[in-house]
Amino acid sequence: MFPILETERLILREITVDDTPAIFDLFSNNDVTRYYGMDSFTTTNQAKQLVEVFAKNYKENRGIRWGIEVKHHEGIVGTIGFNAWHQKHKRAEIGYELHPNNWGKGYAREAVSKVIEYGFNFLDLERIGAIVYLENEASSTLLTKLGFEKEGILKKYMYQSGTSYDTTSFSLLKNRF
Repeated sequence: MFPILETERLILREITVDDTPAIFDLFSNNDVTRYYGMDSFTTTNQAKQLVEVFAKNYKENRGIRWGIEVKHHEGIVGTIGFNAWHQKHKRAEIGYELHPNNWGKGYAREAVSKVIEYGFNFLDLERIGAIVYLENEASSTLLTKLGFEKEGILKKYMYQSGTSYDTTSFSLLKNRF
């Protein structure tokens, strides 16, 4: 059964095929995908395929992705979850995005905090990593405020829209949470 997480203002829930229009709205927005590592969607079929990937990753214990829903407002405004989840090695990478209409409201911090807590307390993770484009100052600042440490620069680590990008590798260890 897919875990539902709740914060003061948010519900983190399973992403379903009914969320395809919202997923398309997110991932067709160049401001959202600018630091995501993929090109913006041009068709709703791409969004449907991403929903299917999220479900498959969860079923195969390779990742878990929640839809971020603001309480008392139907529909998701972003997604968050763990990629590259390795149960044996007790580690995963966190990733998230919000629609620009919801930037600056503290939703990302609220959602990331809850997912970190879930990862350490329920998935038995020892390490949560994050890969962030150097240019993504907002995400770097958020992770640092939540206790993540910069580990180093990964040169030309992400390739998007015909350009290679350097990224920062971050980590948060359970014993420092």
